[in-house]
This record gives sequence, C-alpha cells and structure tokens, in this order.
Amino acid sequence: MTTPVPPDGTTPTGPQPQDHDPWAPPTHPDGVPRPPFPPSELPHLPPQLGGVPHPPYPMQTSQPRNGMGVTALVLGLVGVLLGVFIILFWMSWLPALLAVIFGSVGLSHARKGRATNKAMALSGLVLGIVGLLIAAGSAVFTVVAVKHVVDSTRAKVKEADEAKESAAAAEKARHLSFGEPYTFGNGLKVTVSKPTPFTPDEFANGHDKGNKAVQVTVTVVNTGTERIEVETGLPDVNDADGASAHLVIDGSGRQKVITGYVLPGRKAVGKYAFSLPPDAAHRVEVEFSPDAARWDDAYWSGPNR
Repeated sequence: MTTPVPPDGTTPTGPQPQDHDPWAPPTHPDGVPRPPFPPSELPHLPPQLGGVPHPPYPMQTSQPRNGMGVTALVLGLVGVLLGVFIILFWMSWLPALLAVIFGSVGLSHARKGRATNKAMALSGLVLGIVGLLIAAGSAVFTVVAVKHVVDSTRAKVKEADEAKESAAAAEKARHLSFGEPYTFGNGLKVTVSKPTPFTPDEFANGHDKGNKAVQVTVTVVNTGTERIEVETGLPDVNDADGASAHLVIDGSGRQKVITGYVLPGRKAVGKYAFSLPPDAAHRVEVEFSPDAARWDDAYWSGPNR
C-alpha cells in the first residue's frame, strides 16, 4: 500500500489513510488498537483453533447442612429433661430416639464436609443416648414401684381379710353350748353347766311370783403357772327374748360368787340364781368373762327344758 504525496511534495504528518484490512482491529484516535468485540462477546473457539479462552465462571459454594445437628441437640435436651421427671418418662423416649437418629445423620454430614457443626451433632447424639437410658431406668423404677405398691396393697388386704376371718373365728369360738369349756387369754378355762331349777326361799330378792328361777354353775380352772385374779366373777343371763334376767339373792347360802385369785392347777366354782319370765324361760344364754376389761365375754346357750 502507497502513501499519497501532496502536490507541494511535502511529507504528510499524522495518521494517514491506509488500505482497509477487514481483519485488522479497529483503532481509536489515540492510535491504540481496540478489540472488535467486548470480552463478553468474544467467539468461544477452542484454543487449538486460535480461539480466545472464555474466563472461568466463579463456582457457587453450597450452604452447610447443619440442620440435623441442631435438631439432634434440641431433641436430646428435651428427652433428657422429660426423663428426669419420673411421671413423664413415657414421653421422653421418642425425642431421645430421634436425637440419636438425627445426631448420627449430622455426624455423617460433618465427616463428608456437608456440615460444620460436628460438635453439636455429637452432643445431640450423646444426649439422645442418655435420654434413652434415663427413660429405660425410669420405666424400670416405675414398674418396680407400682409392683411394690400393688404387693403392699394386696398384703394389707390379705391381712385385713385374715384379721376378719380370725375375728369371725374367735367370735364363733366364744359361742358355746352348755358344758363346753372355753380358755381365755390369761389361761383360765371356764365351763358353764346347763342351768338347773332353783327354788328361792320366802326372803328371796329379785324373783317375781310366776317366774321361773334357775341356777347357773360356773367353773374356772387355772391352766397357767401363775395365780390369776378373777376380776368379774358374776355372769349375766339372758332369756329367750334376749332380755336380761334378774339375779336372785336369798338367805339360803346356796349362791357363791367367784372372787380373789385362782392358783395354778386349782379351780373355783361359782353358783348363781336368776329369775326368768315363764314365757321366755325355754332357752337361756349365759355371758361370762374373768376380766371384762381385758377379755371379751364368752357365751353359753341352750334349751332350758
């Protein structure tokens, strides 16, 4: 390409027109070449074909997956707190178990670099295991405690039933027929004979005309090794209607009241007369206790005919 010369023969200065080159980069007035396209519009040709390599895009970093560790820690704390309360142990095992599961997953994520809270996940796992142990221990404690209460209640009920049965048996044992012996807790064996007819004298007190008088004989034997005092040696007699009969006292000297001590192996005999209505004299019941303050009365009964 030639440079045009002015008619005066002087050499031109400054930028001169040139032949147009379609592949030449455009120039600016300052003479500095500029690329025909901005970098974002450069053709993406492979380097081996003379292309300009595209600048690499920045890689996007993923967020750490810390949710499992946080969840494990929260559930572990809930499981332990619920397990501390014995009555809530049945609610603690589920969050504790979930804490173990989520803690294990969180630790797996931390080992693979997907999470950054390895310590939190490990804490949740440990708390979950502790919560499960507390729940199991609370369950065992509750079962043992309930069993103890049930056994204690059953034992008390059994003792009460046995006490009732014993009381019923003792009550039944204290009801005898005439002529049968009964031994009180102090070792005195008492026998009441069948009443026999009694005829009061003319000076008798407590006998109404038309009534039927009977004599009751009480025999007391000391079966122990020490002397025993008879505190109440006077029996009570009831007629067939359950009404108390009147004690008859006369001057014949046939009545004898048991008083004082009964020596070991010895016996004391008391004789007492009572007046019964004629329409209620066919059956008699005699009550007697050597010490009414300590021992319940024994009862002897039977027909009076």
